[in-house]
Amino acid sequence: MSTTTKLSERQMYAQSFEREYQTTLRVLRAYPADQAQLKWAERSNTAMQTAWTLVLSQGVVLPILSEPTLAPPEKMPEPPATWGELIGAIEHTHAQVIAALTAATDAQLDSNIQMTMPSGLVPMRRLDVLWMMLMDTIHHRGQLSVYLRASGAKVPSIYGPSGDEPWK
Repeated sequence: MSTTTKLSERQMYAQSFEREYQTTLRVLRAYPADQAQLKWAERSNTAMQTAWTLVLSQGVVLPILSEPTLAPPEKMPEPPATWGELIGAIEHTHAQVIAALTAATDAQLDSNIQMTMPSGLVPMRRLDVLWMMLMDTIHHRGQLSVYLRASGAKVPSIYGPSGDEPWK
């Protein structure tokens, strides 16, 4: 007889956040550094800009946990010069985020933050915003996975087998 322990939402989020981070790291490490400037069209972001979004998505957890309002910055931070620095940045940011998530209280996660939306400031529960940002990270990682194929790199397994990493 198997017994399962029901996870709290906090535990589910922490597990999902870590699992998605590890998958994102596999995608970033699979990308060829010499193809960082690849882009689909004039209006498209480069692979580096798309990957930088993944780093910023990790980092946004910090103000979600601590600030009264979440508003987009006036100017987005520029990506690093190299792909290796980008990977170092996401690893560093992830360590900071894990420390902050570990220290966060349930009351803090259940409290509201004012989110800047097209209609103005909207109160949202911090944990709901964290989930929303995790889903946004998954979306941008999906964009980058398309760049993987176009760059000639091998696409790692993300949620199942890929053409390059079949399950046996």
